Amino acid sequence: MNAALRSARPTDAGTAGQILWQNQRDSDWLPDLYSAAETIGFCGVMIDRGWVTVAVIDDRVQGFLARDGTEICGLYLSPEVRGRGVGRCLIEDAKCRSGLLHLRAFQANTNAQRFYRRAGFVSVSRGIGAENDENLPDIAYVWRKEAAQ
Repeated sequence: MNAALRSARPTDAGTAGQILWQNQRDSDWLPDLYSAAETIGFCGVMIDRGWVTVAVIDDRVQGFLARDGTEICGLYLSPEVRGRGVGRCLIEDAKCRSGLLHLRAFQANTNAQRFYRRAGFVSVSRGIGAENDENLPDIAYVWRKEAAQ
């Protein structure tokens, strides 16, 4: 699927927040911690910090990647574009901008684990959830440009 990538604008916070909130609703293993309004506000903060790249298809934001330096803080897609290469497009863009990337994925999120492994990320440690709001076990992943070549 052909997606145009661009830096998020403040007006994208509502759509990005809805995408994130919907992903949380679709994951029955995630605790219900935040309202839709709180999630939209959180996306607005990430956008204001310059962390967010959005994927636009047919003039609509369909996904986003939030990155603080080398840390990928989140990658979320609308349900209608999952599995269509939009996430891959966002992650490849992040790779072009940094020679090192790291992130944490929940152990329960087997789809994310498979996606990141296919994208060249390597698992480096496992956590018990002490470092995330959800208190769920997670896995740390790293991608290095030199290791990928």
